Amino acid sequence: MDDAAVRILVVGGSGLIGAHVTEVLRERGHEVTTAARSPGAGVDHLLDVTDASVDAMRGLLTGHDGVVFATRTDEQRPLPRPILGRFRRDMVEPVVRLFTAARQEGLTRGVLLGSYYTYFDRVRPQWRLAERHTYVRCRVEQAREGRAAAGPDLPVAVIELPFVLGRAGERGPNWAAPFERWARSGAPLLVPAGGTAVVTARNVAGSVAEALEHGGGADLPVADANLSWAEMMTRVASAAGRARPVRRLPAGVLRAAFGAGAAVQTLLRQESGLDLGHLADLMLADLFVEPVSGRPLDAAFRESFSAPG
Repeated sequence: MDDAAVRILVVGGSGLIGAHVTEVLRERGHEVTTAARSPGAGVDHLLDVTDASVDAMRGLLTGHDGVVFATRTDEQRPLPRPILGRFRRDMVEPVVRLFTAARQEGLTRGVLLGSYYTYFDRVRPQWRLAERHTYVRCRVEQAREGRAAAGPDLPVAVIELPFVLGRAGERGPNWAAPFERWARSGAPLLVPAGGTAVVTARNVAGSVAEALEHGGGADLPVADANLSWAEMMTRVASAAGRARPVRRLPAGVLRAAFGAGAAVQTLLRQESGLDLGHLADLMLADLFVEPVSGRPLDAAFRESFSAPG
């Protein structure tokens, strides 16, 4: 496949990444239509993927060459046990229906916006992420079952996302609000060892466009930089207008805090997509992706955490 103009449906087109994907694809000469759960500027079709049938999806896909699945699930929110069925209904089954519909309509390319946890599940099997965390398990199943539904003539690339920076209108990163409240409060900035990869929404959109233009079906981890949690929180605080020292949180304190949270969830018969009983291990790890692009992040941090005027 080449980069000739194609027609793409972006499911989740009103979100942070979906909006940037739509913009970048149009800049590159492609025709884009968008679908989202709620009406809004730039939304062409209303679609709730959690209950839309294959036939309903086929109606939206008719005449398109490719499709991007860019919706997300809140992996941190506690839900009544057991959560596996709920996560599969939200994450796996809609992807299977979408790529089944895309195959039946003869589409030739697809992209699934995934998570860098599947990257680490692949390269760090000793972490047992899919076994320990329902969210990671469902991300793995989402990619595997979605590709199986798509079949050999519809390659599906999976973009494995770390922390994403940037803004699209009023929409910012889903994780930014609690970080910003913390940065602007008077509370000490105490962070553990370890760190995370980060990428801008704009650069994610570029990777999506390239995957659609080339028509490949690879797993594609993306990152602009790898930051320790201390570096990350220092940049958040500065962008939020409350720059101050960031200090190390002892690993034992972190483990005790998450252990207490896990005990409370057990008493309440709740669980989260990322299991609190194992979350400290993730927070203390270097969740770094290689290679990184090295592209600058200053503007994206400012957009994500705008200091008050």
